Amino acid sequence: MDFSLPPELRALRAETRAFVEDRVLPLEDQIIAEDREQRYETLTSLQKIARDEGLWVPHLPASFGGRGLGPMGMCVLFREMGRSLVGPRAFNCDAPDQGNMDLILRVGSDAQKERYLKPLVDAECTSAFCMTEPMGAGADPSNMKTWARRDGDDWVIDGHKWYSTGGEAAAFFILMARTSDDPRNGATMFLVDRHAEGVEHVREIDTMAEPLLVHREAEFKFNGVRVSGDAVLGGVGQGFRMAQARLVPARLTHCMRWLGLADRALELAKPYLMERESFGRKLYQHQMVQQKVAQNALDVHAANLMAFHCAWMLERGEDKAARTYSSMCKVHTARMMCRLLDDCIQLHGGRGYSRDVPFGDWYRGLRAGRIVDGPDEVHLMVIARDFFKGRVELLV
Repeated sequence: MDFSLPPELRALRAETRAFVEDRVLPLEDQIIAEDREQRYETLTSLQKIARDEGLWVPHLPASFGGRGLGPMGMCVLFREMGRSLVGPRAFNCDAPDQGNMDLILRVGSDAQKERYLKPLVDAECTSAFCMTEPMGAGADPSNMKTWARRDGDDWVIDGHKWYSTGGEAAAFFILMARTSDDPRNGATMFLVDRHAEGVEHVREIDTMAEPLLVHREAEFKFNGVRVSGDAVLGGVGQGFRMAQARLVPARLTHCMRWLGLADRALELAKPYLMERESFGRKLYQHQMVQQKVAQNALDVHAANLMAFHCAWMLERGEDKAARTYSSMCKVHTARMMCRLLDDCIQLHGGRGYSRDVPFGDWYRGLRAGRIVDGPDEVHLMVIARDFFKGRVELLV
């Protein structure tokens, strides 16, 4: 067991860390302010620099301008990008585009890659993933009520989706619809143009978190949306299988990004805890403060090892076996982030409750982590089920 990184990856990690520290963080507030005005000059300039410095879409093959990094390499770099909420977008590695890129690369036809993947890679557009429904698919995708029915060589889609992240500004969707009543093979994914006839944008859902870049939650109705047979992604009836193929690594990449922010949050808290005096001592000298910081350090380190272990499994092609471990990692990391940010707020007292520090804003955004890509309860059910069936080895 060797935890050291190959020299090339170690150097690439240092480049990514330096880019985030020297270029992204100083402009973070400016990017957020421009985003509120739907302006993206600063972000676009950073993206150009990232591309010029060879840090663009590193998770993709060289043929698409990336570095061909596997899951382990992504784990290393995505942590650094995640130190800022706008960091992943600077490298074109943000959700949902990053997961959509990976899926189209894996199962898309050459024509689909040319029409949809290439512009996405070049940041000429953004995309959305439409699976969740207000009264249908969510924690249980088998509840899907959106249907796609054949009409000659075409398909006609009718349904209702929400929490389609980035949907309003997207150029296209990966949309999942039921195509038969088969419980295993009854769903299909389609590539649907955002402005196709019959696509109705209902609203932007107002959430706990302030909208940021593509992280705006859209609700859509699909009223007789007609797509050609070429719009099928991966094959008719493959939707549920492909959803798992997308979501297992996708939930892991969320964890990678959250780890970077967790590390930064503790770093931001450290100077205050070492300088602030209370009851005759610096805050960091009080045992209750030490206990909170130590527990958070333990939790971050455990989450980091979980992410690395699951990424290692994916890199070895053990996608099916990795599912349970990805559930473990996702539950632990999402819960850890909520506790850690809550502790950072508490340790800073009145300042922590203010917007002089970013912990409250971060918490409101990351609280969704315990729901997106499967709520805690579903992942715990999967872990328990696989434990009782002897499918999970705890002492790896």
